[in-house]
Amino acid sequence: KSNIGHTQAAAGVAGVIKMVLAMQHGTMPGSLHIDEPSTRVDWTTGRVALLRQSRIWPNTGGPRRAAVSPFGVSGTNAHVIVEQPPATAEQPRAERPGALTPRVISATNPAALREQATRLRSHLAAETNWSVADIGMSLAVGRAMFAHRALLVGTDCTELLGSLDALCDGRKTPGVYQGAARARRTVFVFPGQGGQWSGMARELLETSPVFAARLAECELALAPHLDFSPTAVLRGDAGTPGLDRVDVVQPVMFAMMVSLAALWTSFGVEPSAVVGHSQGEIAAARVAGALTLDDAARVVAVRSALLRELSGSGSMVAVAMSQVDVAERLSNFGDELSIAAINGPHAVLVSGTAVAAEEFVRQCERDGIRAAHVAVDYASHSRQVEPVRALLMSALASISSCVPTTPLHSTVTGDLVGAGELDAGYWYRNL
Repeated sequence: KSNIGHTQAAAGVAGVIKMVLAMQHGTMPGSLHIDEPSTRVDWTTGRVALLRQSRIWPNTGGPRRAAVSPFGVSGTNAHVIVEQPPATAEQPRAERPGALTPRVISATNPAALREQATRLRSHLAAETNWSVADIGMSLAVGRAMFAHRALLVGTDCTELLGSLDALCDGRKTPGVYQGAARARRTVFVFPGQGGQWSGMARELLETSPVFAARLAECELALAPHLDFSPTAVLRGDAGTPGLDRVDVVQPVMFAMMVSLAALWTSFGVEPSAVVGHSQGEIAAARVAGALTLDDAARVVAVRSALLRELSGSGSMVAVAMSQVDVAERLSNFGDELSIAAINGPHAVLVSGTAVAAEEFVRQCERDGIRAAHVAVDYASHSRQVEPVRALLMSALASISSCVPTTPLHSTVTGDLVGAGELDAGYWYRNL
């Protein structure tokens, strides 16, 4: 009580915590604010004394032991004997040579920011055994974050000290970024396929426990629907299927995107809204809280398996034109081509038969318009997917959704998603 005050119902556990820390640091902490001990205790008898000053807790070759006795005003008494755990060799965390490590410093104003940098520079200069990664972690999660901030990016101790020197002196140097934070809303955007590559997320699997743990949860949810391991695919294990298969890339992308969202959230980046395109909307629905992980896993597995049935039947083309201009060009192709997605004022996705798509690209190139085939062999977001409608509706008939905990903007309707909207019919329209 004399050290931290009366913690009421937590008084007992506070005593245990104090004793564990005393064992860990080999120090018996003194009791503060006590000039004269209570006269109601005969301190001349027995071997008990009031500890007025901290003293070293010597290592006698055996474990340290202590008793903690809290006495409740209601008459409840508890007695706990605490023993020092066996010594274990600390396993140093291996740092990847050359890995960029960010260090964040913040303060309430620019002058205080330079003072923070000066104190950190002096502290690090006086130490000889410190880790760049540990410094980055401590600065990121161990201190309050204020509006005026500096980000120091580097690979080793020498670069960090040089960056701190520059920040202290007010000099501009590569790897040092400084500014004042402004309150902005963050939106998580989940893409469709096309941006994947072999080896993606491999380093995150090795270095981020948060990412790896959420990926393991996604894999468990996907397991009843797949005959391969998304984690093994990301690692590039021998014998795993390639990302060129739609029924592989879409579940893998889903698991990776959900895990990336968990990673960003662990850094304190919380979305104010969520949106997704094509198969990315399934991950968006999960992150927004509209679908359970099991239901989202079933949607992406069923969707991608049915798309594989359509492989070889169509093509998709990205063209740098406005919606109006593309619609005019497509008038000559009848039902063979249609607009699949409008990605921007001059970014449109066209979908349809392979022969018609090839001719469309040829005409665009002839007229100096940038157009390129998307790396798929089916015509998603077009009437070409109608053959799988009945199968998808049946397989997802029991899917239901709830009110998103984070606002979810639909790229199918253009509106906010409400309760119960993400049923089988919705996911067919998404296809």
